Amino acid sequence: MNKNLSREQQIALIYDRWQKMTITSDPMFGLVMQNKKICLELINRALPNLKAKEIVQLETQKDVNSVNSHRVRFDVYVRDSQNNIVVIEMQVNDQKNLPARLRYYQEQIDHGLLHPGEDYSILNQYPTYIIMFCNFDYFGRGWARYEFELTCTKDQHLKFNDKRTVVVLNALAKEFDKDDQAIKSFLALMRNKSNNNSRFIAQIQNEIKQIKDDPERRNGFMKYEINLMDAKREGREEGIREGLKEGQRAAKSDGIKALISTLQELNIEPVVIKQKVSEKYHLTEQEVEKFFKQR
Repeated sequence: MNKNLSREQQIALIYDRWQKMTITSDPMFGLVMQNKKICLELINRALPNLKAKEIVQLETQKDVNSVNSHRVRFDVYVRDSQNNIVVIEMQVNDQKNLPARLRYYQEQIDHGLLHPGEDYSILNQYPTYIIMFCNFDYFGRGWARYEFELTCTKDQHLKFNDKRTVVVLNALAKEFDKDDQAIKSFLALMRNKSNNNSRFIAQIQNEIKQIKDDPERRNGFMKYEINLMDAKREGREEGIREGLKEGQRAAKSDGIKALISTLQELNIEPVVIKQKVSEKYHLTEQEVEKFFKQR
């Protein structure tokens, strides 16, 4: 955000960002997926052979790792009534690391399912599906769907049967198979080309409108962004008065306190707040705990 703008102008830009959010915007996608009916239908459209019947666990922006490991936050984490685990991610920018990212995602999913001392066979009870909605064609084939399972290189019909599936869906697709028709309208929505005849797309668009018009959700987003903006601004002014290095420390400290305060006012669980603070500011558990004791 331009530091030369006045505070009022910056707040106006934050509000404008909220109003212009689409389904591919990270906060909006998570908020829409909190609607279990929409989330379930999207899963079944993306995975037509799964036929999920009911969502029994749904978490958005789910942290799945410990403080000392490389951090992963899933956009959407779902467990259905048949113990299928489905992770859904929205990827707008091609960071050239999709296979490596998916490899680590799978590790983190399994880490959360298998507890110390349990037999590896426990994982057979939880088939996993990672769905990546991409606003780019990572593999360059023009297909709508790239679906991967582990098979033998000598015989493609010999499956490893480790019950994990990766599906990469391409919003820029030019080729759609029979199984892709159900997801075609959502991929078009990712490109801001909505299908007025699609009941499902109309439902998503209505959900987005309700979210944007919801004062509680709007104010929560605005307050979070404004607190971060003010903390950064105060840090810059402090740096001018007392030296840049000290100002940066103050900005970081103020930002941490502002983030904790905002999330507490939104009634977020303390353990979740600590994870988010640790992730954003790269702090250890002990460092985060010190900020909690200061309050």
